[in-house]
Amino acid sequence: MFDTHCHIDEEAFVADREEVIARQRAAGVEAMIVPGVNVASIDTVLEVCYQHPGYCFPALGLHPEDVKADWQTALETVEKAIRAHRSELVAIGEIGLDYYWDKTYKAEQQEVLRRQLLLARELDLPVILHNREATEDIIKEVRCTMYDVQGKFPLRGVFHCFNGSKETAQQILEMGFYLGIGGVLTFKNCKLADTLSDLNAQWSNGSINRTSSIVQSSLFERLVLETDAPYMAPVPHRGERNESRFIQHVAERLASVFSTSPDAIIAQTTINAKRLFGL
Repeated sequence: MFDTHCHIDEEAFVADREEVIARQRAAGVEAMIVPGVNVASIDTVLEVCYQHPGYCFPALGLHPEDVKADWQTALETVEKAIRAHRSELVAIGEIGLDYYWDKTYKAEQQEVLRRQLLLARELDLPVILHNREATEDIIKEVRCTMYDVQGKFPLRGVFHCFNGSKETAQQILEMGFYLGIGGVLTFKNCKLADTLSDLNAQWSNGSINRTSSIVQSSLFERLVLETDAPYMAPVPHRGERNESRFIQHVAERLASVFSTSPDAIIAQTTINAKRLFGL
């Protein structure tokens, strides 16, 4: 199993981080991406990944919820760290837009996202995108920065914690991006399973544009698994601190959507994650 989004560096894991990682290894989690969210997490992300080389892979970025009055200074610090650690990083993230709690810095969020997307394109790194109540704007920003002046297609990445509509998923897939599937798939009233099932049918009958060479041959090949630990624990652990080993429950639910085995889901999504993050 490959967890493409785990905040193992955060305070929730300080007391027992090594025990958690040992449990994950024993449960079959072979690797995880550890995304940064702000200036403070630059050091915590890199430290955890240095302690677990080949197992924890770092990404750095400025999360939209951390875009405040000092956003310019924070962004410059994060950008400087990304450039300094380019050879170690597997992505720029977690970045994106979030209008759910506060729209005070809406324009600044867009500027921060735009600059980080351009940096990802320049450094040839995938992006890990956070989107909450901002679908139209985030897709617009991605499309505007996707191509360079020569018309090439270097920008790539994953829409983290996807739980959007079929129409939104179709737009994301047609841009060549991946969908990050996490614990929300197991929630009782979640419609994501139906969305994925409908998308798979559309993909199979050719309703989704698959002309781009970067778009794979099946929807199954455009999905990656994630936990967002310590947040968003899946059923039957909802309400608990999430851990990467709980990704097994996501794989089991996804297997039912695609009428296949959890082992097949784990094998393919691991291939997808390694392809996306160059591992």
